[in-house]
Amino acid sequence: MESTTPDYNYTYDDDDEKPVGPCNRDSDNLLGAQLSTIYYFMFLFSLFGNGLVLVIIHRFEKLTTVTNILLLNLVVSSLIFMSSLPFLGVYKQLSNWIFGKVMCKIVGSVYYLGFYSSVLFLTLLTFDRHLAVVYSMGGSQVRNQRYALLSCAVVWLVSGLACIPQMILHTTFIHHMTNKTLCQEHPGYLTFVDADKLRDSRFYLQLFLFLLFPLIVIVYCYIRIAITVISSKIVTKFKTVRLIFIIVLLFFICWTPFNVVQLLPDEDLSCEELQKRGYALQVTRDIAYIYFCISPIFYTFVGRKFQSYFRQLLVKRFPGLKKHISVSQVSRTSMSTKSTQNEL
Repeated sequence: MESTTPDYNYTYDDDDEKPVGPCNRDSDNLLGAQLSTIYYFMFLFSLFGNGLVLVIIHRFEKLTTVTNILLLNLVVSSLIFMSSLPFLGVYKQLSNWIFGKVMCKIVGSVYYLGFYSSVLFLTLLTFDRHLAVVYSMGGSQVRNQRYALLSCAVVWLVSGLACIPQMILHTTFIHHMTNKTLCQEHPGYLTFVDADKLRDSRFYLQLFLFLLFPLIVIVYCYIRIAITVISSKIVTKFKTVRLIFIIVLLFFICWTPFNVVQLLPDEDLSCEELQKRGYALQVTRDIAYIYFCISPIFYTFVGRKFQSYFRQLLVKRFPGLKKHISVSQVSRTSMSTKSTQNEL
């Protein structure tokens, strides 16, 4: 969560080293306020799209398979993240936090919990595809319900622990120049904790655990998967990894620019450079948020099984569409993911 209020950084004249005036950030904050109007549409679209995926998994799939358990947790983490957007939309448009200190900490924690868990679940899904394709025989012995549930529990635990610095640092305080209430990481010192160490831990956690580590794991896994698929020349194996590959690729296209800009140091930057960084943050942040809205489309329409399930739901809800939509009636048992080749 970023500040939505002007950042008054004083610049200095080289000759007399006196402050020549505040760095007015109204322009990039105004852009952020204008862009935030789409947060409400993002939230509603995500609620519908992710809800549709949950309905399909509940109605047609078995939650005893590894892929379905991981996908279910990924959808839940996306919903957790998107639940923070209506509050952030109001905050950015008013440049004033009106929901109180407790909600400030809750919304900030939910924001990062959804983000962190989504990154790790995507990494886990990719690693699971790697086991299923590269070690198709031995991997099936490891990939069981206990493995999936334990992996999900670890992801939620790690994500929750990683949110502790954010929960402590995020608070409400009055901006001394605008007299408005802010809800963000406190910029000063905290009496009960070493704020600098917490900020450093947050920075390195986000850089290594939630950006570099997932990127390395995902690249390695897909190189191994690609080698295996090309050498085996089995078309069905290629189709089983297509959905996860698109989801993961889309995630990093949307999230990497925001992470890179966010992790850039802002010390010793001129006012003009701070404004440019502010514009970059506003744009890349909203591109990153869009991922959580459009990912359900890929869950639903890239996988062949999800396409069939969706058509069945449409025909059942609107019988008049039956003459226009081809529906293959397949039972839950026959279409549940019992084998590696049919999981997606």
